[in-house]
Amino acid sequence: MNFPMTLSDISLWLAVMAIILLITSEIVSSITEPRVMIEKKRLRLVAIALGIGFMATVVMRIFQPF
Repeated sequence: MNFPMTLSDISLWLAVMAIILLITSEIVSSITEPRVMIEKKRLRLVAIALGIGFMATVVMRIFQPF
């Protein structure tokens, strides 16, 4: 059974999710009212982890032909 997503699909998904989470964390951190109950630090850490995952898939695609 084949996995339905290619490495390019996973890379694109990771990049889009990292960008969305980083933008969200910046918007949440700029809000001064305490009614937003999102942990900004955890949100940013997940965004950075997704960005690192994206970079890993890019490196895998670079070295795949060798």
